[in-house]
This record gives sequence, structure tokens and C-alpha cells, in this order.
Amino acid sequence: MICADCGAPLSAELDSFAALELPRKLAIELPALERVYHELSRKIHPDRFASSAAAIRDASLRGTALLTRSYRTLRDPVARGLYWLELRGEKLAENNKRVSPDLAEMVFDVQEQIAELRGESPASDSFWAAATQLIEKRTNIQELMDASRAELERNFAVWDEGKPDRGSMLTLELKAILSKIAYLRTLLRDVDSALESIRAA
Repeated sequence: MICADCGAPLSAELDSFAALELPRKLAIELPALERVYHELSRKIHPDRFASSAAAIRDASLRGTALLTRSYRTLRDPVARGLYWLELRGEKLAENNKRVSPDLAEMVFDVQEQIAELRGESPASDSFWAAATQLIEKRTNIQELMDASRAELERNFAVWDEGKPDRGSMLTLELKAILSKIAYLRTLLRDVDSALESIRAA
């Protein structure tokens, strides 16, 4: 992204890892990522090239936007995992249509609880009993989400060291946990929406 001779920004089409001068690995040390991002951002910041030729100013703006997008993608483990799959021509939905029975049961149970809550009058005791149960379920979902994200990050280093003959298996494992997180994220959003309607009642 930066000319080695003059230090000017270059117009370059790079993936997020290359933009931040990182190998395509799932495990990333966040302090190092932040340090590299700020260092590169200072070097190509548009203010440094305000009086330069139009092509250099344009390269500075494009480079800054690329660095910001790349940093936001790579600092979040879920976004990083999805992007890593994308670079390999994979999508989360491909070969990943099955949901674990436990998760499917939880989704069904919570959606049923939300429907029950919406069917009750806010003046009834059963409404507040259902609301209390939904709040407890939200706590459980958040705990499962936190555990799943921690599992994702623990596995990054293992997947990075994976043997080439296990490549497709590693991709399936990554897809499975990212899919679980996506379901949990949607479930949390639905629960939060239902609880917001309670506050408005």
C-alpha cells in the first residue's frame, strides 16, 4: 500500500490480511493488529498528502478506507472467520444447512415463549411470568453466545496449524461454530425485540 522509495500511498487491490501486512491466519493478536493499523493509517492519512497530485490523494483516501474496513473485519473474531471462509470461496450457508438438535430445540422454545408473551395482555399475571422466563432465557442465550465466541477463538490457532489433508474438515468445523453464533445472534435480536415491546407496554 505504500511506496518503499517515496512513502506515498499506492493504489492497490489487497485483501484485508495483506492490507494490514498480516498472514492469512485466523489467530490474530489484537494489540499487534491495532498497532499495525494505527501505524499504517498515520503513514497514508489524507492530511499528509493534501497538496500532492490527485492520483496520490485518491490513493490515500482509498487506502485509508481499505485499512479501516480491514481493521474492523479482522478485529472481530466472527467477522474474521466469515471473511477467511470468503477468501477460500466458501459461504456459511453452503453444506451447512443442519442445526444441532439442542440449538434447534432452544430456538423453537424461545420463539414459542415470544409468541406466548405477545399473546398475553400486559395487565395479566401470566404476561409478567412469561416476561420473566424470557429474561432468564436471554441470559442463557448470552452465556451460550459468549462460550461459543470463546470456543471460536480457542480453535483459531488449532485450525491455523491444521494439516492440508484436513482442510475441508477444518472448514466444516469453522462453518459449524459460525453458524451456531449466527443462530444465537438472531435469537438474541428476537428476544431483545420482544423485551423492548414489554418496556413499551
